[in-house]
Amino acid sequence: MLHPSTVSWTALITAYMDAGRVQEAVGVARKAFASGMRPDSFTVVRVLNACARVTDLVTGEAVWRAAEQEGIAGSMFVATAALDLYVKCGEMEKARAVFDRMQNKDAVAWGAMVGGYASSGHPREALELFFAMQAEGMRPECYTVVGALSACTRLGALDLGRRAVGMLHCDEVLDNPVLGTALIDMYAKCGNTGEAWTVFQQMRKRDIIVWNAMILGLGMTGHEKIAFALVGQMEKSGMTLNDNTFIGLLCSCTHTGIVRDGQRYFRNMTQLYRISPRIEHHGCMVDLLSRAGLLEEAHQLIEDMPMQANAVVWGALLGGCKIHRNADLAEDVLKQLIQLEPWNSGNYVMLSNIYSNSGRWEDAAKLRLEMKASGVEKVPASSWVELAGKVHEFRVGDKSHPLSDKMYEKLDELGMEMKIMGYKPTTEVVMFDIEDEEKEHTLVHHREKIAIAFSLLTTEPGETIRVTKNLRVCSDCHTAIKLISRITNGEIIVRDNNRFHCFRDGHCSCNDYW
Repeated sequence: MLHPSTVSWTALITAYMDAGRVQEAVGVARKAFASGMRPDSFTVVRVLNACARVTDLVTGEAVWRAAEQEGIAGSMFVATAALDLYVKCGEMEKARAVFDRMQNKDAVAWGAMVGGYASSGHPREALELFFAMQAEGMRPECYTVVGALSACTRLGALDLGRRAVGMLHCDEVLDNPVLGTALIDMYAKCGNTGEAWTVFQQMRKRDIIVWNAMILGLGMTGHEKIAFALVGQMEKSGMTLNDNTFIGLLCSCTHTGIVRDGQRYFRNMTQLYRISPRIEHHGCMVDLLSRAGLLEEAHQLIEDMPMQANAVVWGALLGGCKIHRNADLAEDVLKQLIQLEPWNSGNYVMLSNIYSNSGRWEDAAKLRLEMKASGVEKVPASSWVELAGKVHEFRVGDKSHPLSDKMYEKLDELGMEMKIMGYKPTTEVVMFDIEDEEKEHTLVHHREKIAIAFSLLTTEPGETIRVTKNLRVCSDCHTAIKLISRITNGEIIVRDNNRFHCFRDGHCSCNDYW
């Protein structure tokens, strides 16, 4: 064709997309625009969809500018396609700018924004939009509710999750494995395994993903025996175990320190089920062995892996080095981690803690200077508590909360009672070379303790307290919260970035193994 029309170019682009050759479709689109083609709204939507699927932001933005020049950017379909492009490319600020300019927002546009915020680590924004959507009288689609549940899972916002799923009819959830899986995951990761189990039992359509979600949820919350039994029930029902099933099993072993069972499951994957272990399975095994103090065996497993170890695998070994205070091996592991993710402050902080615990204050100080020189900033610790449908966040040194004074008074009161019970602050977890009295003061104001004090002030006696935090619980807080659960005669559930801790009557569900 000497002069292909817009319709011809669009037909060719669509043909490539329908054939699954999306990258080539984008290439054809570039040629079309370079030839001077003036797109219509259908062309722009198709090209933006293609760019979103291959996350080609440069081409996509060029097409979006062309749509603005042609005066068709105001079309709801074109704007929604641009919004989807920005979401898929992780550009949430640009996506929000497009969204805010849209005159008529349909359920698809709302859902794209909610899901985008949830998947890109902005759970608060996801929930704000989700409930704003409700206020606008817009009924959410299935995947929009899934995005909202994901955000609730991230924040540990159990009541907000119940509100979100309450917008749907019960049958919609029980007949939809995607929704059911999201709900089971939300309940389990908010520390309410009982409700997760109830949803699982009531599900009318249970595919392999639903079974695996329940097995993983049980494993994460320390119910390994039920998880193992569920796998047996799964096989009896005719369901074939897959690689994700073994993730749940190995996770159960990791959180309870069952090394022999973990080794057996890992071995049976290949020998009995003919499943090739992924890097995630190797990571679980390294984590299991490292926590159990089998550091050399864990290190050897990494060396023998058929694939290159990633930061998660090396990080699991580094965690074991911290628990068992092996500073020499930790240094070697850190060198690997810095190569893989030089921006991650957690690696530096963990090694600095190891140095501090060993009394190597000069090495710890030197490492902090290296962090500063490299421009690596420590991730600020945060804890969240949900109260009456609102999520309260607590950060170090932040006294902006209206109940701050009362919270600190409550902490002092609890501290006195704990000392009577024999509590002594574990000052070695503070990585600075300062006097013990200063260390004790620092430990008292850890975020999860402040969050618990807030909850004790704002909830009824005996009501379950749920705290979510973005970093690992330190050993001092773990000891203190056990005592607080005995003092208050209540249940305290803490979810850190690694696992769950359910404190009751002075004991923790992890059996001090984390």
